[in-house]
Amino acid sequence: MAQEKDCRIVFMGTPDFAAASLKKLAAWPRAHIVAVYTQPDRPAGRGHKLAMSSVKKLALELGIPVYQPASLKGAVAQAELAALKPDVLAVAAYGLILPDAVLAMPRLAPVNVHASVLPGLRGAAPIQRAVMEGWQPESRAGISIMRIGSKLDAGPVYAMSDMLIGEHTSGTLHDALAEMGADLLVKVLDDMLEGRAEAVEQDESLATHAAKIAKRDGFVDWTRTAAQIHAQIRGVTPKPGARTVLHLDAANNFAAQLLPLIVSPGTVGEATAGEETGTLRRDSQGLGVACADRWYMFGMVRPEGRKDMPVRDLLNGSLKNLPEGFCGHARQPEEPA
Repeated sequence: MAQEKDCRIVFMGTPDFAAASLKKLAAWPRAHIVAVYTQPDRPAGRGHKLAMSSVKKLALELGIPVYQPASLKGAVAQAELAALKPDVLAVAAYGLILPDAVLAMPRLAPVNVHASVLPGLRGAAPIQRAVMEGWQPESRAGISIMRIGSKLDAGPVYAMSDMLIGEHTSGTLHDALAEMGADLLVKVLDDMLEGRAEAVEQDESLATHAAKIAKRDGFVDWTRTAAQIHAQIRGVTPKPGARTVLHLDAANNFAAQLLPLIVSPGTVGEATAGEETGTLRRDSQGLGVACADRWYMFGMVRPEGRKDMPVRDLLNGSLKNLPEGFCGHARQPEEPA
């Protein structure tokens, strides 16, 4: 088949994850990006000033027209989109529902970049959930390029790619998958233009859901294994953060026996010797907590109202009088009544 000169693309996306795909498409010789759709500017930061999305910033730099409807359900918004005569709707973390009338507009297909190996982890938080659930050494995460249908993340899949989760946090895995998704999107669109693209229906019996992450998902449950806890902490890093409360022994004469902390990923230590889960121990290696099977050693920590610091700085500062050995317990924060 003779190569088409270009592919009329309407790109739809909002955050950094989507910007990676827009950047890759803009560099693809066959792409003619006729418009970018992104969510309306939102208040952000301490001053609550209106801020542009990452996709809008990039689109303006590239000189691509930007559309920011609050919804695509209205006749005016749909007519505006139809007038662009797209061959493809390329969607990545857009955040708005696409009605059936919109999905029927492109000549070739509406396609979505989803950050999981479908049908696993459909939904709002596939990257964070993949890390949180990926505590086994062979655990993997990935990207699916799918045709968008009326059911969330359930359309047939054109292509998938995956990678080991390893020691990734949700933040670092996000960046790696954003690039993987951008590359795979271009490949699928190229195959589509050449008539090679085939979409395979998902197996509904294997579908799982990646629910939106809440603050409580970061509350560390020290009764789990150290590997599971390590995965949980990495999965909520950098947001919303892993939280625990140190209950320091009153005998140590601290002004406050309760010390709430946000903790960054640490290290899995030696096997415990039957200590109660949550037991806090200071030793030459630093500060650790007994899990169901092993000790978990703190790395970077952030006390309330302070900045991130190595746990060693905390031990040399406000906890300098904390004796070596067993010195308290770590417990989950209590949710507000």
